Amino acid sequence: MRILKRLLRYALYLALAGILFVVGAVGVAYWLLAPRLPSVAVLRDYHMQVPLRVLSSDGRLIASFGETRRIPVRIADVPARLKNAVLSAEDADFYSHPGVDWHGIARAGIHVILSGGDKGPGGSTITQQVARNFFLSPEKLYSRKLTEMFIALRMENELTKDQILELYINKMFLGHRSYGLAAAASYYYGKTLDQLTVAESAALASTFQLPSVVNPLNNPKRLLARRDWVLGQMLSNRFITKAEYDEAIKEPNDAFPHEQQIEVDAPYLAEMVRQQVLEKLGNDALTEGYVVHTTVPSDSQAAANEALRGRLSAYDRRHGYRGPEGHEELPAQAGPDDYDRVLAGYTSVAGMMPGIVTETGAKEAKVYLSPKETVTLDLASIAWARPYVNEGRAGAAPTRVDAVLKRGDVVRLIHTAKDDVAEAVAAEEGKPAPDAKAEPAKLEWRLTQIPAVQAALVALDPEDGAVRALVGGFSFVRSKFNRAVMAARQPGSSFKPYLYSAAFDRGFTPASIVNDAPVAFPDPSRPDGMWTPANDDNKFDGPMRLREALVKSKNLVSVRLLDAIGVRYARDYVTRFGFTPDALPQNLSLALGTASVSPMAMARGYAVFANGGYLVTPYFIARIDDRDGKPVYVANPERACAECQERLLNPTPPGPPTQPSTALIPARPATAGTAAGGGTGEAVLPADAHASASEAPKLAPHVIDVRNDYLVTSLMQDVVKRGTGAAARALGRDDLAGKTGSTNDHRDAWFVGFNGDVSTAVWVGFDDFSSLGRGEFGAKAALPIWMDYMGAVLKDKPSHTLAMPPGIATVQIDPSSGLPSPGGMNEIMKVEDVDRLREQAAQKQQEDQQEHAYDIF
Repeated sequence: MRILKRLLRYALYLALAGILFVVGAVGVAYWLLAPRLPSVAVLRDYHMQVPLRVLSSDGRLIASFGETRRIPVRIADVPARLKNAVLSAEDADFYSHPGVDWHGIARAGIHVILSGGDKGPGGSTITQQVARNFFLSPEKLYSRKLTEMFIALRMENELTKDQILELYINKMFLGHRSYGLAAAASYYYGKTLDQLTVAESAALASTFQLPSVVNPLNNPKRLLARRDWVLGQMLSNRFITKAEYDEAIKEPNDAFPHEQQIEVDAPYLAEMVRQQVLEKLGNDALTEGYVVHTTVPSDSQAAANEALRGRLSAYDRRHGYRGPEGHEELPAQAGPDDYDRVLAGYTSVAGMMPGIVTETGAKEAKVYLSPKETVTLDLASIAWARPYVNEGRAGAAPTRVDAVLKRGDVVRLIHTAKDDVAEAVAAEEGKPAPDAKAEPAKLEWRLTQIPAVQAALVALDPEDGAVRALVGGFSFVRSKFNRAVMAARQPGSSFKPYLYSAAFDRGFTPASIVNDAPVAFPDPSRPDGMWTPANDDNKFDGPMRLREALVKSKNLVSVRLLDAIGVRYARDYVTRFGFTPDALPQNLSLALGTASVSPMAMARGYAVFANGGYLVTPYFIARIDDRDGKPVYVANPERACAECQERLLNPTPPGPPTQPSTALIPARPATAGTAAGGGTGEAVLPADAHASASEAPKLAPHVIDVRNDYLVTSLMQDVVKRGTGAAARALGRDDLAGKTGSTNDHRDAWFVGFNGDVSTAVWVGFDDFSSLGRGEFGAKAALPIWMDYMGAVLKDKPSHTLAMPPGIATVQIDPSSGLPSPGGMNEIMKVEDVDRLREQAAQKQQEDQQEHAYDIF
């Protein structure tokens, strides 16, 4: 008995010594590690990495940039069932322990002793996991574990339990780039936290331990086993009732990837936003949760996309079928697995779905799109597919389906209305798309192909330069090159209004007579030493008024006009519209539109005509908010504001802007495709924009006389009413003005036009400068896109055009001389020009009378 008591005494001494040793060791360890422990105070105001979000002007999502998916939530907004699921899965005693689970640590220690050193499970509380994820590496070291415990204890002293749990549910990685419960719920289930069922809450809670392996997508069987265990823990902890448990345990795992829903298709704009936000806010812009509000309305952008893609497809159909996108020799017994393998390398482009032809015959073919859909195409579905010969010719219309489609061909199909042939016919004739029927047309699958041709569209608000729509090409997925701002193309005749404006500033009038006749100029660079420009149709109308010359787009009149006013003067004058001098040739070819410009630059230049003569700077970021919704940047653009009191009280004479060549240069060093390189007119964040716009508007520079503006606009209105843009009359509006443009060999097709609400430029062409084909002038290739867009955005809007300003007079003229003549036709011109021309008319009449008297004598 004494021996037993003695042994018990020794055991007690050993236990006390062990406890003292452990306490001493922990104390020494804390003394050594404390100076190196991080301050947990930073967690009170810790900012999670949140992607940059880009929104339309009406608040719809355009893009999200960032490597992680994260949607921070407050603990108060987390439903109780989800919170309880996390606690049941990870730390049921979270609200009662001091940050460290001593029982769990003891179990882990016993495991280490019994296993001979195997570290095994860590026994970490939620607080310890937060400490590890914020401050430590994931490697399993005793020193790291000890540091983790000390940090956890500090956290419990300085933070509330709810604060710690909020950090946990927002910080933890839950698979597939999803961080935090809200992002995981959105990705796996397409739901917000309050929409999750008990089973889905348990499934997400099951993902914390091994998120890359056990998540609702990667290993459904292990996930269900883990989920059911969590549900059992919730039941035993009385977080759910038996009925809720029984219902949840039966629920299947129906998770699938839910990518963030892009609501507005504007990838070219989104990339422009990303670049400018990085320049403005630095590299942290993609992780600090900024929200960018752009100037682009979602409906305007949708109209631009539809117009451009629909008309490019119509152009493509006109020029024939280039053949399948790919071909695969299929085995005789090929099935869905074989088809899916072939189609794995193809993605949908602008609604054009990839498919593989599995059967074909004279009357129909079967095309496999997915395991859920196989389509039958008949002859009507491929009727447009005449074989492509060259840019100017296509072969005969097909009479058999198998003459176009072969088994194994990878082709594109589009789900569209059965009568979309009417659109193709309308495009051939340069008419707007047919109005939608009162009842939706039945949709059918039809053969299509991704156009090889490209296009760009830019629409600006003439009042302040706000971008209202921007499309840089047919598909951003296939080509990141943004033709709206980076392309430097020749504008052809769409450049002529700028030269006419320069001429009107030098005393010419819409009634001035200029000869449309062959002309030759010395040019040592040519083999014959002469430059002989010509009209597009190689026809000449002789002496004609400038109004008619622009309406008919007469090249030789423009050349003579430029020669009369001088190339140097014209180049200097054109910079008033925002073009850089190095984009303008220093010779008479400028009259034919040989400048290097972008659609953005052209839309900006025409905005001067639309707003009364003021040069606005394009911009597309209206406001940037931080993660708390507070604005950190608000655009304060220069405005035309023709009726503003400040402008009326302090009128400035029209003239070139202070620094026309640098108005659009970005803050970063100029690179290929920026305005500094070629006058492409890339929009930028104004350098002086700030968090709160001043009450008094900033006024855009006054660059041309409003009377000059009114005259040029009048000529361009006639272009739409009865000239090369006459197809636009189908829109039924009286406030449209614009000009077509085409270049040599039909390499470029343009239409640029406006009313008081919007200035829109459209360009069509090939990236490699190939010809668009015979007859593909601006009126045929570009104008229909412009019409479809303008028809949509101006629908139901009242007429808005420049009112006749003071100093403009209506006068009767002799159409053959352009001089005032009672009883002649009406024309408008500046008042001082009327007086001057009347003197000329009187002098001419006197000379004619003298000459007549000499003839009698």
